[in-house]
Amino acid sequence: MSKSPAPKTEFSKLASRRNVLFGLGAAGLVAGCSRAMDFELPAMGLDNTVTGSVRPQISVDKQVTSPNVMYASFTDEGFQLPEIPFAKVDPKFRRQIVVDPTGEAPGTIVVKLQERFLYLVQPGGEAIRYGVGIGRDGFLWSGRANIQYGKKWPTWTPPREMIARKPELVKWAGGQPGGLDNPLGARALYIFQNGQDTGYRVHGSPEWWTIGQAMSSGCVRMINQDVIDLYSRVNGKTPIVVG
Repeated sequence: MSKSPAPKTEFSKLASRRNVLFGLGAAGLVAGCSRAMDFELPAMGLDNTVTGSVRPQISVDKQVTSPNVMYASFTDEGFQLPEIPFAKVDPKFRRQIVVDPTGEAPGTIVVKLQERFLYLVQPGGEAIRYGVGIGRDGFLWSGRANIQYGKKWPTWTPPREMIARKPELVKWAGGQPGGLDNPLGARALYIFQNGQDTGYRVHGSPEWWTIGQAMSSGCVRMINQDVIDLYSRVNGKTPIVVG
């Protein structure tokens, strides 16, 4: 006489449900977002660092993955970006998906100056968070504005006030061409308020070690790999809130 199968315990039910959820998560990875960079998502190579309000999760975004992928060396517009030694960067300042703390509409950029974070608000109550460097005392700007446009590997022209403080910069009075040593880095997003250029930018920087610090002349600086990622997600005149 055959035995009837044993009733499922609560533990086995939970394990079975986990297997189903994991399968769905894996399917999401396969069918995930469109690729904007020539990186493939490594199997189980996700950055599950839990910092602050971060929810441990399996991200379905191929550009928010393990730090060795996000901060690898690669060629962009003819420039070979160096690898970022991410182990020397505080994990909370690495690109990651978090619960949105801003309450702003999806598509809005929010810069939290005290926290040294930039959020790009996503649908569904989440945000992509990046670590940033901000202006030192006396150079901070805050307010609501818009990203009017962006540029790849932009030319940097130091303001006259900066040249007065640092006369050695006079050689760039006509503009420093884009490149690996350019202070604006790989991308720049230009902040306008009421139709006027504020003079402030969200931009990349070759000085990755300044992320999380207040050292700039007022602009919001990012790791080059992160600003390239942000630039790829920004469309049109994006609202930005700095405060």
